[in-house]
Amino acid sequence: MIQFSLRQLQYFVAAADHESIAEAARSLNVSQPSVSMAVAKLEDQLGVQLFLRRHAQGVTPTAAGRRLLGEGRELLSHAHEVQESTEAMGLGLAGEINIGAFVTVAPFYLPRLIRAFETTYPSVRLMLTEDRQDALLNDLAAGRIDCALLYDHELPAGIDKQVLYESLPQVLLPIDHDLAAAELVSLQDLVEEPMVLLDIPPSRDYFTGLFVGHGLRPRISFRTTSFETVRGMVGNGHGFSVLVTRPAGDLTYDGLPLAIRDIAEDVMPGRVVLARMQAVRPTRLTETVAQFCRDFFPQVAVAGDA
Repeated sequence: MIQFSLRQLQYFVAAADHESIAEAARSLNVSQPSVSMAVAKLEDQLGVQLFLRRHAQGVTPTAAGRRLLGEGRELLSHAHEVQESTEAMGLGLAGEINIGAFVTVAPFYLPRLIRAFETTYPSVRLMLTEDRQDALLNDLAAGRIDCALLYDHELPAGIDKQVLYESLPQVLLPIDHDLAAAELVSLQDLVEEPMVLLDIPPSRDYFTGLFVGHGLRPRISFRTTSFETVRGMVGNGHGFSVLVTRPAGDLTYDGLPLAIRDIAEDVMPGRVVLARMQAVRPTRLTETVAQFCRDFFPQVAVAGDA
């Protein structure tokens, strides 16, 4: 017989997320003793210690607590789905889902995706987490997000991925650069030029790997984690760059024009996937979002991704 309740599990997950009984109580709008008692009773019923208690009510999950955390999130997610499904029976899909997106993918596609999805499913709320790929993978593993738009590059084992789209990288040049007169630009012609590198993994390794794959080594002069700073540096004559995302207008933030040219060599395209944890059984909401993404991306004018 199951001894613990979903409420106890909910309080435990909240305490683990906030690493604080007080913050968990505040987020749940309940008293601190309620959270403390629920966690203590859960530990007693399971026969394990779930937290290491620190001063000022800080808590850290034990090894047993970390194991329960992943399973607890999945159980709560499915319990929430059952409740929403029952309440909305005959009224369509309802609930909330957390989706992550790599920082250069999010601004180009997520606003349109969320608007289109919520128009189709008005009772579903899409929550967005925008971050670097390593942080999003951690969020997936911890159950803080349900799925994520990531690059299909150096993804760890245990990730289920569905390809959404792929696109070829392009060279960015100052508008008055000598190479801007050509329709195609060879990587060989760029190796002696200063390069402005988007220094975010896995984009960084992908862009430098385009050169390395052809036995070349780019001369990196500037590094930045900002997509628009890359464009601004190129526009102001500080070097060339290679990106996959192309905004609607070829102007920098300060209004300078850019020359965007295709690469002469055969290069590996950038591929964006919808990723989720293989070990987590997808909910009806997650599968609906996945299908919506598969239908959505072929319809949008994909200029690429960085």
